[in-house]
Amino acid sequence: MRVVAVAALVAAVGIFATPAPADDGPLARTREVLEASSAIVKGAGDRKEKLTALGDLLRDYLDTEALAQLAAGKHLEGRSEAEVKEFLSLFHEFFVRTYTQRLLLFDAPDFAYGAEKVDGDSARVATEVVTQGDRFAVDYALKRSPNGWRAVDIVVEGVSLAGNFRSQFDAAVAKDSFQGLLDRLRAKVSAPPASS
Repeated sequence: MRVVAVAALVAAVGIFATPAPADDGPLARTREVLEASSAIVKGAGDRKEKLTALGDLLRDYLDTEALAQLAAGKHLEGRSEAEVKEFLSLFHEFFVRTYTQRLLLFDAPDFAYGAEKVDGDSARVATEVVTQGDRFAVDYALKRSPNGWRAVDIVVEGVSLAGNFRSQFDAAVAKDSFQGLLDRLRAKVSAPPASS
């Protein structure tokens, strides 16, 4: 239970940024992400304005398409181009909405920055989320893109968000079908955002 709550908080807190110059390294990019998200949460504006600002920043940093493909895995095999496109779009909207809303449920924590490991166009950045009375290890897996470094997975206390989604999607498809999974995502995306 604690890991799920922490994963939701950290995913929300750790994936927002402003556009970065292409020569920024992954650690600099991740630091920019965390500081920008914290400034929005702590800054002026109502909940709706903050959700919009966080959502805009998230679109610039998190590669939700890569995350969705990791999470869906085998379930995208043999699907039509239209089904895959719809899944990627729904996942993107679901992820953005869920984690920007969760971020606003918590006070903005402090951050500690660890090592960056770069291997070609892939990198891993270690950070800690520091809250009153606790610290959570958070690693960001990033890939270099034409627009700079983008996060493709977030690992909270050793738990991959992509892996967590994969388990949920496997269960949903086994219980129902891929179309059933799409129906659930459609319903979540079309529901009005939580107001509190």
